[in-house]
Amino acid sequence: MKTVTMLEFRKNAEGILRRVRRGEPFVLSHRGQAAARLEPISTARAADPASDPFLTIGRRATPSPKAGRGTRK
Repeated sequence: MKTVTMLEFRKNAEGILRRVRRGEPFVLSHRGQAAARLEPISTARAADPASDPFLTIGRRATPSPKAGRGTRK
């Protein structure tokens, strides 16, 4: 698996994501340490919004007990 630095990713995010979409996995490093893995998602899962964890977070989230308290500005 190829490692990509944050600087390389910022300079060429579109190209790297295009390669990920074609099936090439990457490790994203930050300050010399592996920070994340970039890999393609399966097309079956991507095609089903009901199983996408980002699109279903609203159903799984619970309100904070501190919601509405405080006076942050």
